[in-house]
Amino acid sequence: MLKIQPRRYPLLLAFLGILFYIPFLGAVHLFDWDEINFAESAREMLVTGNYTRVQINFQPFWEKPPLFFWMQALCMKIFGVGEFAARLPNALIGIVTLQVLYSFGRKLVNERFGLIWALAYFASLTPHLYFKTGIIDPTFNLFIFIGTWQMAGAVAAYGTSAATRRAAFSGLFIGLAVLTKGPVGGLLLGLTFLIYWGLQRFRPILSFKNGLLFVGCALLVASLWFGLEVAKNGFWFLEEFITYQIRLFSTPDAGHAQPFYYHFVVVLLGCFPMSLFAIKGLAKPTEASPLDFRRWMVILFWVVMILFSIVKTKIVHYSSMAWFPVSFLAASVIYGYLEGKVKWNRGLTAGLASIGILLAILLTALPIVGMNANALIPYVKDRFAAANLTAPVEWMGWEWMIGALFGLAIVWSLVQHARKPAKALLTMAFAVPVMLWLLLPLVVPNIERYVQGAVIDFYEARQGQDIYMEPIGYKSYAHLFYFRKQPPQNPKSYDESWLVNGPVDKPAYFVTRNINADDYRYNPNLEVIGEEAGWVFFRRKPGFKE
Repeated sequence: MLKIQPRRYPLLLAFLGILFYIPFLGAVHLFDWDEINFAESAREMLVTGNYTRVQINFQPFWEKPPLFFWMQALCMKIFGVGEFAARLPNALIGIVTLQVLYSFGRKLVNERFGLIWALAYFASLTPHLYFKTGIIDPTFNLFIFIGTWQMAGAVAAYGTSAATRRAAFSGLFIGLAVLTKGPVGGLLLGLTFLIYWGLQRFRPILSFKNGLLFVGCALLVASLWFGLEVAKNGFWFLEEFITYQIRLFSTPDAGHAQPFYYHFVVVLLGCFPMSLFAIKGLAKPTEASPLDFRRWMVILFWVVMILFSIVKTKIVHYSSMAWFPVSFLAASVIYGYLEGKVKWNRGLTAGLASIGILLAILLTALPIVGMNANALIPYVKDRFAAANLTAPVEWMGWEWMIGALFGLAIVWSLVQHARKPAKALLTMAFAVPVMLWLLLPLVVPNIERYVQGAVIDFYEARQGQDIYMEPIGYKSYAHLFYFRKQPPQNPKSYDESWLVNGPVDKPAYFVTRNINADDYRYNPNLEVIGEEAGWVFFRRKPGFKE
């Protein structure tokens, strides 16, 4: 596929990871909510020196365990508090992920398959993009995937000493997954194991001793924090954590209610182009697909997709664990095609062309729409969104070419795949990474200016001032991170009504959206000091007595 010695494939993948994942991590502000939420928890660890208790707004935050925040805090300690440090852990995890996929693929089939598997993941839209974010899931998913790989190996080596070793390693990585995002890490592998066992007619596939070893290793790793938290503070924190996890599964959270098929659409479009190859691999095993491991991957795929389709809260990255089995199925098809054992059909061409051209049109249109934002305002019914479009944003005028060139690369690949299969697939493999590499510094910052630029500027301009700073009328974490809020001295400052109407002891600043502003605009305690791009800024002077 590439005229490079197989022994150099790991170096090639490391180079690609460094080149594509690390540059421009700090080119755009963190996005509200999740990115800022997680980075703020890491920042508060540095501010308080308390690395065992996860906090947000200097209050207990029971939604997530601390491992990813520890990684972010370490990067912030080295590189300073900011976007680069908040996103760097996932970029490094991305480099590791490419090495892991290559290593596993080499062991399953050969070096070429390993390279194809790594490149399939590297070349796909959301799997590539998320290594450039400060979202927990890329790290969480890698631990689950390695735990699944080790468990599959333990089952395959049933009755040997290798089974014991691999069961222990599986427990270790599942424990790390639980420390990263919670018990769903163990749930995904547990359900996958039970279904696999059922398909084996419940014959012995893992000894009781090794099952206990797996559970013991997972609990031991997880208890490095969960056990310490219970020992220090009792069970209330753990109870709140479990209650939150149950609520997340049973009720829509933060307005993220979506139809049942939501995640299937997300994976199909978001994992372009590997999702189209994976459909073929999911429908029928290929000669290049190790059948037993393929069974694990197919089961894991359906477990993730069905479980998170049932869950009431639906967000793009909730089904991101499915990206690993999707990449394996895609790699099996691509490898078989290059080996002459799998035929390329018209359905594959039609799917790649349809989604690829659709993405190209959207990416081409996005900057053009941005350049003509003022013309759209009369047609936007949402007052806040319409006001966002008034933000002053400078476009260079040629950003639309990124999407156009992406579309041309996809079309060329499809036209040439029969005559030059390796070159065509390589072109397709690099179309998405190159497109994202250009979009991040050239287009995304401009989009971010419309969405939250004015309010982030407002917070950053007041860093270090001895004032109160709060959003009112809507939920946000941006003020915590970009104002660099310090631990409050007055516990009343958590009470919005006290900040707005009570006897505050220092100046207070407030931010709200224009659609909520009338609730505060006529309050005699508040003075409007500015309005920009849909945001309204208030100030309140100290000294008022009730």
